[in-house]
Amino acid sequence: MVSASAENKTKLNKFEKFKAEKDGLAVKDELEKFAAMGWEAVDETDLTQRLKWLGVFFRPVTPGKFMLRMRMPNGVLSGHKMRVLAEIVRRYGDDGSADVTTRQNIQLRGVRLEDVPDIFERLEQAGMTSVQSGMDNVRNITGSPVAGIDAHELIDTQGLVIKVQDMITANGEGNAAFTNLPRKFNIAIEGGRDNSVHAEINDIAFVPAYKEGELGFNVLVGGFFSATRCAAAIPLNAWVPPTDDVVDLCRSILNVYRDNGPRANRQKSRLMWLIDSWGLEKFRAEVEKDYGKPLATAAEHDEIDWEKRDHIGAHAQKQPGLNYVGLHVPVGRLQADQMFDLARLAEVYGSGEIRLTVEQNIIIPNIPDSRLEAFLAEPLLAQFSITPEPLVRSLVSCTGARFCNFALIETKQRALAMAQELDAELEIPQTVRIHWTGCPNSCGQPQVADIGLLGTKARKDGKAVEAADVYTGGKVGKDAHLGSRSMKGVPCEDLKAVLRTMLIEHFGARPKVAQNGSTAAS
Repeated sequence: MVSASAENKTKLNKFEKFKAEKDGLAVKDELEKFAAMGWEAVDETDLTQRLKWLGVFFRPVTPGKFMLRMRMPNGVLSGHKMRVLAEIVRRYGDDGSADVTTRQNIQLRGVRLEDVPDIFERLEQAGMTSVQSGMDNVRNITGSPVAGIDAHELIDTQGLVIKVQDMITANGEGNAAFTNLPRKFNIAIEGGRDNSVHAEINDIAFVPAYKEGELGFNVLVGGFFSATRCAAAIPLNAWVPPTDDVVDLCRSILNVYRDNGPRANRQKSRLMWLIDSWGLEKFRAEVEKDYGKPLATAAEHDEIDWEKRDHIGAHAQKQPGLNYVGLHVPVGRLQADQMFDLARLAEVYGSGEIRLTVEQNIIIPNIPDSRLEAFLAEPLLAQFSITPEPLVRSLVSCTGARFCNFALIETKQRALAMAQELDAELEIPQTVRIHWTGCPNSCGQPQVADIGLLGTKARKDGKAVEAADVYTGGKVGKDAHLGSRSMKGVPCEDLKAVLRTMLIEHFGARPKVAQNGSTAAS
């Protein structure tokens, strides 16, 4: 296990101490023992912390029912893999479900620890892994959800994303070189024109750029959200070709961060804190030293020149006669029967491939023109619409208090119900992205939304109530930037009225007029 740098050894937080005692990956060899003894008898640190290195998350709000976080590089999986995941969650009945995440990934809910060894064997047979998907590891690596099929893309990132994941995880076996970062770490590789990966919120982001006529990537570093600070990624002033140089540069940045990143204060341990401490020039020089050769300076400008697409609906691919269809999955929640149906649709109408988006939706690609009409008539599309109402269409939500002990409020069901009610009441002439997150960890990414809601507590009529801070001004796509807090501690019971006013005053919404001449909700 790699330890912290000398300057950080003198004062370690409690997380660094337990990591120094035993590497998170060590529990991989103890799973059979844990399964046999039952979760109540497992060492507390192994149970609540180290299992996260394998993607297994103990949830105090659902004791005995664990969350399993997968790795889905570039958000691509097969119908067969989706079916394997569906079989896993089906075993747990009403407790079993899955979520598409804002990192183009899938999380399974309801899993029991006694089943984990068998589950891992089934995942391995299907070519899937959950290793290093939690805690101080590199999270799922994102790329354009239409990589390889978008007629307007510049670079197909799928192969590079897989290579970077394989480097970090030792081909899914677990890689001790990168299991002890100072904090979690996000990487995104964008090959299209619309910043589908939200490059600005990643610790490392590669965005397409031409340098002296050659197409490659400009590199951004340091983007992150946390309870104490949110920061947009900044240019490293580096350019790399779309080759293994991408993999090598990721390795070097991770090496420098691992060996030098701050470890005393858990809330000040993300990559940007190291960059702030050193200055960008020194950070770049240290990365270059590890990289082993000079980094080319960045291209003058990148090729992110489109507003962001959500990929919902039927779209022609660059392959003649083929189409991809984006299905809207309300707040990303999947049940086992829906997962089986998605696998069937992918195999019957397409090539068996399924893709995930950071908006928590699903794409079925490679549908021939001759099968498109029949596909669009499938009953599942009544649940996963290709023409959702405006607010529901762009709605994103974290897990919320039902399953996550960090969340201060329930999010998913409240978010969906409120968006549906406002869609019914208002004519909304433009897309309005509303993101909900249950706590300051910002898994729902409220800072990149037109309207972001971050769960908190407030007092109303002398009583503590669930509430939300309101963020506005976030922008995605070209010229992306983070929003800022505009209201603090709005009680959840008052949020609908607040959102209604914001939509009318700032986004051109108008009350719908009923046949009798009255307005909706009047």
